[in-house]
Amino acid sequence: MKRILLLGGVTEALAIARTLGPEHIYSLAGIGRVPTDLSCQVRVGGYGGAEGLAQFIRDERIELLLDATHPYAAKISHNAAQAAHLSGIPCWALRRPAWQPQAGDDWREVSDWPELIEALKPFHRPLFTLGREPLQHLDEIPANQFWTLRALDVYPGNERCEVIGARGPFLIDDERALFQRRQIDVLISKNSGSAATEPKLEVARERGVPVLVLKRPVLPVVEREFGSVHDLLAALAAQTTT
Repeated sequence: MKRILLLGGVTEALAIARTLGPEHIYSLAGIGRVPTDLSCQVRVGGYGGAEGLAQFIRDERIELLLDATHPYAAKISHNAAQAAHLSGIPCWALRRPAWQPQAGDDWREVSDWPELIEALKPFHRPLFTLGREPLQHLDEIPANQFWTLRALDVYPGNERCEVIGARGPFLIDDERALFQRRQIDVLISKNSGSAATEPKLEVARERGVPVLVLKRPVLPVVEREFGSVHDLLAALAAQTTT
């Protein structure tokens, strides 16, 4: 098998990393837990843009770059594609299929933070599941709103925002209890496509709660794209037999 540099960021990346031997490298940005039980090498930290990543690829004699970062990590994905091009190696990407609205859903797509804030005006008890971005806007919360913000870790809130530190997968009964306890009247979510965080959408559907969905960014074209870990691993296995 070609020497692989795997860029992590989603749950599925760890499943890929668990199949890699010691000659391969699993690279993480440093947010969240760092696994310690892998056979492959683990690298934490950035590279200094596409040029820095390309230099690392050349220095480490990487032959295949796997982009398994989050669907909203557009900058990293663009850097990966450019670095692979600069280094003359292929870039493959694991791209999670997006969630699709179902009967009973009230989804309203927004493109950026200003559009999101405008769409939030009629509501009073939003639940943010966007990560840490809302923390930058705590002093902008309207007097008629109380925010509940869920992130991977606990951060300071204020008198009109409570921050919950929690990591998926989330159980649907727990999500129901959260919506009921906080009297959530609107959900804000990225369209991450992750099964671990999908129960919140089911609860929103049950309760008739609108969902403001942050539009997915446009990601770069790469040599091969895969919608599942199974398909990607099958393609890697096929390489070892050719």
